Amino acid sequence: MINFAVIGTNFVTDSFIDAANKCEKMKLVAVYSRSLEKAKKYAGRYGAKLVFDDLEKMANCSEIDAVYIASPNSLHASQSICMMQHKKHVICEKTIASNEKELMAMIDAAHKNEVVLLEAMRSAQDPGFLAIKESLPKLGKIRRASFRKCQYSRRYDKFKDGILENAFNPELSNAALMDIGVYCVHPMVVLFGLPVRIKSISVKLENGFEGSGTALLDYEDMQAEIIYSKITASSLPSEIQGEQASMLIDEIADPREITLFYRDGRKEVIQIEKEENNMCYEVREFANLIEKKSIHHPYLYHSKMELTVMDEIRRQEHIIFPADGE
Repeated sequence: MINFAVIGTNFVTDSFIDAANKCEKMKLVAVYSRSLEKAKKYAGRYGAKLVFDDLEKMANCSEIDAVYIASPNSLHASQSICMMQHKKHVICEKTIASNEKELMAMIDAAHKNEVVLLEAMRSAQDPGFLAIKESLPKLGKIRRASFRKCQYSRRYDKFKDGILENAFNPELSNAALMDIGVYCVHPMVVLFGLPVRIKSISVKLENGFEGSGTALLDYEDMQAEIIYSKITASSLPSEIQGEQASMLIDEIADPREITLFYRDGRKEVIQIEKEENNMCYEVREFANLIEKKSIHHPYLYHSKMELTVMDEIRRQEHIIFPADGE
């Protein structure tokens, strides 16, 4: 049994705990919050026996094997490194770090302390994404890919009313790219690797926060684009075009239906049967990596490529975080 703690008490943590409850290898034992009262209330909801408002004390707790981190992006690196230095395995919510430099420090800490570090990218181990990869050869030579995720943030209305919450605060390493665009960038680099050139444009809000963006990725023999937003919504699918067929993907972060259109007029619909909460697949993979002591797993390289692309987009769009100067 892997006894785990959570850092963060928001709706994302709720989903993670729900997913962990479906994994017989994982058991929630502790909750951290800056407010001890809040930690106690949250722990009571899920039956966790330990509560902390001090990270060092939690890191030193021998009853904890692993930690799920769902704090603001700006805290991911420091909190992950703190836990790993105390021999705790870490699964850290996307985007795993503010920049590639932070990620490399996190990977170094994982390797030195012989613990598992994994980005909680829920689509990475999803059966729908596996179906996409398995179906790619049917398309022939790939010439274009367009991944999109535009999701109107529930907190944007408050922002328009003059209330600044964490989700729209760039000081916390937040941007539409980091919160939403990552769902497009990650599968793009996993499927096709690093592009040779990137060209991006962004829409900024009054406080400098990136509300939406588009990036063109040049792979020389194919073109790709990512379209993302926190201030508009879209129901359009993502698409991969090959010389023999094209593929429509209903939801790039949570694929449940893939449709192939062949040049000869045939149509193939692939329905993906899976858990309603697709975070369960990242939880199970995290537990498997721990059991196998797979410290040097390929998901770390995928996260590195993801941040290489995102750092370049931010450089072009002058999206600068405090973490970039450290």
